[in-house]
Amino acid sequence: MDAIEELQGLLKKLPGMGEKSALRLSYHLIRTDESFNKALGNAIATIKEKIHPCPICGCYTEHDICSYCSDGTRDRSTICVVEEPQDVLSIASSGAYNGLFHVLGGAINPLGGIGPDNLTFPELIRRIEEGSFKEVIIATNPTEEGDTTALYIRHLLEGKDIAITRLASGLPIGGDLGYADKLTLMRSLRGRIKF
Repeated sequence: MDAIEELQGLLKKLPGMGEKSALRLSYHLIRTDESFNKALGNAIATIKEKIHPCPICGCYTEHDICSYCSDGTRDRSTICVVEEPQDVLSIASSGAYNGLFHVLGGAINPLGGIGPDNLTFPELIRRIEEGSFKEVIIATNPTEEGDTTALYIRHLLEGKDIAITRLASGLPIGGDLGYADKLTLMRSLRGRIKF
């Protein structure tokens, strides 16, 4: 195996990267300035040392507490529950939501070996019981796993004096929050419905 094949093989392991794209990117990196390649390699090599989940919400951060949890101007009466840390950025960048977040770390997927015990439900319940939240916005992906997770959250919150809402239509079925545009996310947040 030569160096190009080795690089292509590694790049193919990235999400959304097929064989042709990996080869195209490999050739691009060969033509690219060496200082860029070294900086890219260093950024990749040190990312796990620099970034960690926020101990409060689970969003990725370089600091002790993420910028969302430490921001005193955010609405502390609403909490938006998402599957993955990148979903936080998608929703926050829409500009339509200014509350707090909670990252589950995935969605319930029994066939994939992910059950409720593998996600951060206990931390979510603790935050709700210790906080002064009036609304929980369930922003799981509109997939079977996301819907199952949303139903589970609703079940966990039964009997609690808190409004439970789910993102409204506008997000494509089977889609991923990370690929939704800002306008779609803004409409989904503004048009959320009681769940």
